[in-house]
Amino acid sequence: MEPASAGLDKIVLGSLRRVPPADAPVLAWPLVCGSKVAERTRALDFIGGVLRVEVPDAGWKREMQSLAPRYLATLNRYVGQKVERIEFVISAPRD
Repeated sequence: MEPASAGLDKIVLGSLRRVPPADAPVLAWPLVCGSKVAERTRALDFIGGVLRVEVPDAGWKREMQSLAPRYLATLNRYVGQKVERIEFVISAPRD
């Protein structure tokens, strides 16, 4: 019998490999970072091997940068195109 997590990984991998390569890292971000982080961040785009992720403030940016190696490893396990780095950008103030 196969563990549930292995089956889930296969489903996620299969789904992400069917979308356009530039969309896969953006779509994978909430799965990679988890629901609590996904509530406060947003993947913006994936261009030239760089995934840009919007964060609410400088504190979040520092925290996310410290976790970036872990997120990169997981992203590259799920998506077909290599993610070279994650760039965290602070969201613009909203009026």
